Amino acid sequence: MSNTAVELTRQEREAQLDLAQLKQLVGLVDYDEAADPFPVTGWDAIVFVVGNATQTAHYYQSAWGMELVGYAGPETGQMDHKSFVLRSGSIRFVVKGAVRPDSPLITHHAQHGDGVVDISLEVPDVDKCIEQARRAGATVLEEPHDVGDDHGRVRMAAIATYGETRHTLVQRVVDGEAYSGAYLPGYVARTSSFVKRDGAPKRLFQALDHIVGNVELGKMDEWVEFYKRVMGFANMAEFVGDDIATEYSALMSKVVASGNHRVKFPLNEPAIAKKRSQIDEYLDFYTGPGAQHLALATGDILRTVDELRREGVEFLNTPDAYYDDPEMRSRIGEVRVPIEELKARGILVDRDEDGYLLQIFTKPLGDRPTVFFEIIERHGSLGFGKGNFKALFESIEREQDKRGNL
Repeated sequence: MSNTAVELTRQEREAQLDLAQLKQLVGLVDYDEAADPFPVTGWDAIVFVVGNATQTAHYYQSAWGMELVGYAGPETGQMDHKSFVLRSGSIRFVVKGAVRPDSPLITHHAQHGDGVVDISLEVPDVDKCIEQARRAGATVLEEPHDVGDDHGRVRMAAIATYGETRHTLVQRVVDGEAYSGAYLPGYVARTSSFVKRDGAPKRLFQALDHIVGNVELGKMDEWVEFYKRVMGFANMAEFVGDDIATEYSALMSKVVASGNHRVKFPLNEPAIAKKRSQIDEYLDFYTGPGAQHLALATGDILRTVDELRREGVEFLNTPDAYYDDPEMRSRIGEVRVPIEELKARGILVDRDEDGYLLQIFTKPLGDRPTVFFEIIERHGSLGFGKGNFKALFESIEREQDKRGNL
């Protein structure tokens, strides 16, 4: 008989999350891992290449409430770049910055700016996944291999996906022994002297909900098929035509998800319209396909947004008319907080047949108008805020127009 129960990952256990919380936070579902040709346990780490990893690591601690837990660099034998490992709930970010002028990260950053280079996934069996990926025609960047240190062994491999983005596959239990180090062999445990101000919450977000990938015109279906064919992901949703269109710009989006729904990838491409969409702007400034935004799940979006604003994080503005629209209020119905509270913070709300969600989007986090974050609080809804698309993209267009890129 198949076992469809989903177990907590080590990161989730360490974050003291439970299955009920995860089902609310990210829409986690039970599924049969044994029947999956490419079983994915969940996110392992999101790896960023940035211009200054030392300062970026401080930013994620001071503004985003993350905790520094690991480090690798010249002091640990990694001579060409520094890597800082940060945690919040079950999310792990790794930020890398070049130390030497001949580091490959210099070339990557010159072309793309700050951005996600690796969406690393935890899997129970690297060899099984790579065998399936090769059979399905994926490009294998790294063959399965073990790396180890005093804390145990990790088995790893990597496959290519859109642009220069990769999926490193990480198996953290090898021959029945779980790796117990800070992150990966080669990294050391590291804490920070940064002290949160009095009254700051333990963390501002608990889990990663989804990562959006932007690809070129005509390539969305190709990558949707890649995730279905290679990794056994399933279609969750698709948004085309008037779903994601304003007076000036349009885009198309389809969503694929792993069997347990821990890992969800909306994939966007531009659509022909009067002016240039946010996807066109991203592709221009990132110089190709890449990860556009990360959705961070929280159980209290009001507190999270208030704390982030206090630390200087900027969000897209939502016009008052959005909240005053009687049709919108009728469609949304009752939510856990008064609409006036959402209006005061610019938080969007959407409802579908399963429930509702609250969401808000930051402005771009770096100098280029590329990567940004979404904060999301789910209450039953498994969607992505379809009812908010028009208001959201009009808000993005206003920012594009200020930059002269619309």
